[in-house]
Amino acid sequence: MTGIAENIARIREEIEAYSIKAGVFAQGIELVAVSKTIGAERVKEAYDAGQRMFGENRVQEYVEKSGKLPQDAKWNLIGQLQTNKVKYIMENNAFLVHSLDRLSLAEELQKQGEKKNRTTDVLVQLNIAEEQTKSGLLMGEVDAFFEKVTRMDRIRLKGIMTIGPNVSDEPAIRRVFARAKQVYDRLRREVKTFSYLSMGMSHDFGLAILEGSNMVRVGTAIFGKREMSAPLE
Repeated sequence: MTGIAENIARIREEIEAYSIKAGVFAQGIELVAVSKTIGAERVKEAYDAGQRMFGENRVQEYVEKSGKLPQDAKWNLIGQLQTNKVKYIMENNAFLVHSLDRLSLAEELQKQGEKKNRTTDVLVQLNIAEEQTKSGLLMGEVDAFFEKVTRMDRIRLKGIMTIGPNVSDEPAIRRVFARAKQVYDRLRREVKTFSYLSMGMSHDFGLAILEGSNMVRVGTAIFGKREMSAPLE
């Protein structure tokens, strides 16, 4: 196996170990390989190792790489999405947008969806830790936001996403993830299309699984140190 293939195998073993501790089936946990700034050739190595879910921050990178990998690769947009990029994700059939974080973006997704006769699957991003450096809805904004977005027929709400706090305190990280699970469970009773609770990255995905995550976003632990992103024409 290549280094990337070995890394994926190791991550899947860790996912299985944490899923056993959490009392859930590992097969129900989606692994998104975060391929931002990683060249298409190395992403193809992950694909050849059986990986199908990939995560990109920038729409331009996603468009370029999706044209170089087989069509059954599933592309997740995990970075903050600019409204002027929405039309590109629809033209290139993004699998899932993880970062619906404001009403103006929802309105643009609805507008472009009506124009192109497409529906976009999205996760609503929450900023549970209320960190100024992170995007996402604050807890007090969630209900009013969902009330408006559930009326938009070109947006399919598939769940929520959150990022753990940038601290070394594991109990503090788990509290944030546990709060996200509570919100997810409550909203899922009202939004029947909910499927994904996306939380956990290379350094904390195990804690996220213990608190109920069924989609983890792992980049560095799979691909290693990030490459500088070359200009894309």
